[in-house]
Amino acid sequence: MTDLASSYRLCRSLNRRSGTTYFWATHLLAPGTRPHVHALYGFCRHADDIVDDLGPAPVDARAGALAAFGERFFADLDAGASDDPVLAAVVHTAVTYGIHASCFRRFLRSMTMDLTVAAYPTFDALLDYMDGSAAVIGEMMLPLLGATGPAATAAARDLGIAFQLTNFWRDVAEDLDRGRVYVPQDDLDRFGARDALDGRRVTDAWRALLRFELERTRAYYRSADAGVALLPPASAHAIAGARTLYAGILDRIEAAGYDVFASRARVPTWRKVAVGLRALRPRRPGEPAGYPADAASAGRAAARALTARGTIGQSIP
Repeated sequence: MTDLASSYRLCRSLNRRSGTTYFWATHLLAPGTRPHVHALYGFCRHADDIVDDLGPAPVDARAGALAAFGERFFADLDAGASDDPVLAAVVHTAVTYGIHASCFRRFLRSMTMDLTVAAYPTFDALLDYMDGSAAVIGEMMLPLLGATGPAATAAARDLGIAFQLTNFWRDVAEDLDRGRVYVPQDDLDRFGARDALDGRRVTDAWRALLRFELERTRAYYRSADAGVALLPPASAHAIAGARTLYAGILDRIEAAGYDVFASRARVPTWRKVAVGLRALRPRRPGEPAGYPADAASAGRAAARALTARGTIGQSIP
């Protein structure tokens, strides 16, 4: 039987290696919640790696590996335990919080789509994909955060969609390298930006398209904001911080003139630290939801100190 603590550590390492902004955001959560978030991330990351990182393996081979992974997981979930290095923690988290098997099935459905679907004709078609790849992640997170109910679920779904859309716009070039386009095809045609995408060129049409997509994404963030008040205070601070970090990627894309081809938009480390400091400190009466200038200065100072000690990106308890 796989040691449960080792499985949680492995899931944490997968999170740290693959999702820098997401990994920083988990540190805003209560210490007892973080391992379970890492476990869910480990499940998603492992499935995603089967789809994208099996080298030159043909689609049929990757589809078979993904199906086998799912079959193993659902059998272990039915049994209530697993001896798989990754799944031991995932099953434990799912059982502990009562996360329904259908959530994981919806996620794996979307991962299977990635094996054969290279583009989406409309935003509605993309939403169908994101039901399993993003919205359902928000649903799975809710019991970990201590919230239930239709309103909280709707907000969690919208936040998951906002996060994924943010990733799509940031990762346009990377997805092109994998033969995928998540920009809706009808949007490309409506803005006349297909040539810009194919040639990886920033044109007026491309800027207009990205401006539209970023505003649509921000609308999902605004819709999700209503759910923060439905969370317990500790979770609310953490989710607000994660939202600030991820939405900041959109700001970076704008600051780069919508050029997502030359480099990947990233949130500076000092800002991640500043948001973390702000999320961990209770808001003063009358203080706005954003983080104040003193937190930004403290974040820069803390980031410099951590970098000097060589601890940025290392394991943080």
